[in-house]
Amino acid sequence: MSEENPIRLHIDGTLDLHTFRPQDVKDLLPEYLEECRRNGIRHVRIIHGKGTGTMRRIVHSLLDKNPYVLDYNTADLSGGGWGATEVRLVIEKNAENA
Repeated sequence: MSEENPIRLHIDGTLDLHTFRPQDVKDLLPEYLEECRRNGIRHVRIIHGKGTGTMRRIVHSLLDKNPYVLDYNTADLSGGGWGATEVRLVIEKNAENA
């Protein structure tokens, strides 16, 4: 991912990280969550995959640092189990109307 060739994502509350490198996620995830907030999306599902757990640890670390994350949990089995994380965001009144 570069400034010259940004990747355009549809903002629908589900972010699938399978096609991204772990080093790209540190910029991508906070920006995606902010766009979700701007669009009034309070519940987000982040699909990081099961693998070795590296991507999940990166995602959880970023969520821990984000002031707009109310909480997050491993998705239930129908939502991807431990290969996905469900996030609840704070939506400010002015963000809902933006």
